[in-house]
Amino acid sequence: MAITISSKQLVEEANAKIKTLSLEEAKEKFGQDDVQFVDIRDVRELEREGTIPGALHAPRGMLEFWVDPDSPYFKPVFAEDKQFIFYCQSSWRSALSVAALQDMGLNTACHFAGGYSNWEKTGGPTEAREKKS
Repeated sequence: MAITISSKQLVEEANAKIKTLSLEEAKEKFGQDDVQFVDIRDVRELEREGTIPGALHAPRGMLEFWVDPDSPYFKPVFAEDKQFIFYCQSSWRSALSVAALQDMGLNTACHFAGGYSNWEKTGGPTEAREKKS
């Protein structure tokens, strides 16, 4: 079976239709009451590298189900009147996620350029995530 579109192309197409904040814009929104950062990385990444303080962890594999009010997995936080800023390690998964969520109607979804690695590298606030047993 031949791949007809690459993952890079999927990310480029997603980025062409979604809102991407600059790292500086994301840092300015950090701590605002009407903003919720959402970390979609795997729990092992969070345990290894930390996370943005106050970020909600919503694993990429469950994201659409957590956002959908008709899903048995719905999380009420996604019904709040907030801007949701999604991120992953490098902003590839978050681009795909935001595109899917905007297709579902979550128009307050966006992500920021460079992902968590860029946030951490430029001195953005981080905190350790305890390993859950």
